[in-house]
Amino acid sequence: MLSKKIESAINKQIELEAASSQLYLAMASWAENQSFNGVAAFLYRQSDEERMHQIKLVKFVNERGGKALIPAIKQPEKEFKSLQVVFEQVLKHEIFVSAEINKMVDICLQEKDYTTHNFLQWYVSEQIEEEALARNVLDKLKLIGTDKGGIYFFDRDLGTMAATATNSNTKESGGK
Repeated sequence: MLSKKIESAINKQIELEAASSQLYLAMASWAENQSFNGVAAFLYRQSDEERMHQIKLVKFVNERGGKALIPAIKQPEKEFKSLQVVFEQVLKHEIFVSAEINKMVDICLQEKDYTTHNFLQWYVSEQIEEEALARNVLDKLKLIGTDKGGIYFFDRDLGTMAATATNSNTKESGGK
């Protein structure tokens, strides 16, 4: 059984994961409208991943006897100055999410809820990967600068990365 303090913390994280999904969806839509189809595919995939993080939390709360709350989400930004600004925001957001997950882990230790602590370790590891990916993408963009050819290849490569990740996830889950 979850303590009310932990249930509340996880429900806050459910909202954050939903907001993350919406933010990346808005970024994907913007990128697609700017003809950055590879970036859009990458961000659509990130949006889907954040939604799956949310669902995993919802199921965990409900399975542990708590009540997962499905929040209303405020509309994210819809316009972005550049690809670099988009990915600077992605990195900043992932760092924030990591800090929030660490707060939940700390609450679990205070409450001596080692089951939830163990469950959250997946999120801790996932955030290391998310931050590293965002830094890597942003570093590549900084190297490219405003070179149109470089941006073309960057967009193509992110699209390929998204397609490869989607295909490997489909195979792992037993789909086609």
